[in-house]
Amino acid sequence: MSTHHVLYDPEGRLTEELPPDRSVHEQVVRTALSWSSPLDVPADDVAQVGLLLAGAARVVADKVRARADRFPEDDGRRLFAELILQEADGRLSQPCTSLHRVKNRARLIRSLYERLDRLEAAAPVDEAASTP
Repeated sequence: MSTHHVLYDPEGRLTEELPPDRSVHEQVVRTALSWSSPLDVPADDVAQVGLLLAGAARVVADKVRARADRFPEDDGRRLFAELILQEADGRLSQPCTSLHRVKNRARLIRSLYERLDRLEAAAPVDEAASTP
């Protein structure tokens, strides 16, 4: 008997409303970047950490995309976010079969969170919130 439930959310409403678990993501990133040798981690664990990092990167990329979409199309912050998202899509399309790629995914998550923080700090005021 399974205790897991699968959620069907094709519009992505749940991920839009739920914040990413940043502290867990940051801990996994720190751990992955601390490994100095492929001998530090069994190959099966490398693959699992790669999958975990890919999922985290996709969640954060979705948040970055949603924040960037609030800016005008010609805004430099949006354009830079779109460049980072293109790079993320390219990196995530590759299989994660080595410690080198795991570390690259960890660095990707760091850069996505940095971009998200910058976008949130500079977020344009919602027009609905500014009208009395």
